[in-house]
Amino acid sequence: MIDLNKIKAIDIHTHAEVSCNDPEDPIMGKFLDAASIYFKADRKRPTIPETIEYYRAQQIAFVMFTVDMESGTGIKRIRNEEIAQFANDNSDIMMAFASIDPHKSKFGAIEARRMIEEYGVKGFKFHPPIQNFHPYDRMAWPIYEVIAEYKLPAIFHTGHSGMGTGMRGGGGIRLKYGQPMMVDDVAVDFPDMKIILAHPSWPWTDESLSMALHKENVYIDLSGWSPKYFPKQVIHYANTQLKHKMLFGSDFPLIKPDKWMDAAKDAGFREDVMPMIMKDNAAKLLGLK
Repeated sequence: MIDLNKIKAIDIHTHAEVSCNDPEDPIMGKFLDAASIYFKADRKRPTIPETIEYYRAQQIAFVMFTVDMESGTGIKRIRNEEIAQFANDNSDIMMAFASIDPHKSKFGAIEARRMIEEYGVKGFKFHPPIQNFHPYDRMAWPIYEVIAEYKLPAIFHTGHSGMGTGMRGGGGIRLKYGQPMMVDDVAVDFPDMKIILAHPSWPWTDESLSMALHKENVYIDLSGWSPKYFPKQVIHYANTQLKHKMLFGSDFPLIKPDKWMDAAKDAGFREDVMPMIMKDNAAKLLGLK
């Protein structure tokens, strides 16, 4: 169990991109090559144990997940069980979210229930552009129903996708599925599922802000961008009406939390809201307090 007194932040958005059990998928390798160029990141990705070591040294708790995009890309996923087992063995610093391709529908719902009941995952991750689905597609409902039943959160990628940027045809990724308003119907029909809209959602930033204002169960994580590039309205609402809805996230390993925090110092966040963004809001959402 995470002791909130021993950590300085909760990073709600980190990726597992290297399996300890399976070799790198060759298709995924092409996406990682392109993403490394786009984010100016190291092509050599850390293993899960290396990530745990890094975050423990930083005194930052973190949520980790993969993205199951087997139907949309043909990429073999990193198994949810692998990530969840590491989280269970390092529960003082790490939490696992599961990712299940929505095209698996009822079969995916069975896996979702198993991941909750047998592995104790704390939430779920969806990436509509790279999973190639409309967030409100009925095929995803059986999975949503399980998440809502257990009142767990789900992260939805929104906005531009660094994955696929610069690749031929964008790597086949359709940016339209990253429009935040496509998740609004999900928030209405599954009010017991806490929805986290990932990233500043550019070029639809105002849609995310509107949804977080309007829907009790909608939050925003601030991952994927350096704070120095945040649209000004994100800073404004983080300082005012949405100060209880904003969550720190880095998008590790493409962006490291220490660099995010350094940039945040000059981004315009009010000093009194930073503890909420960095730790308190996520701790409440994840049931840690």
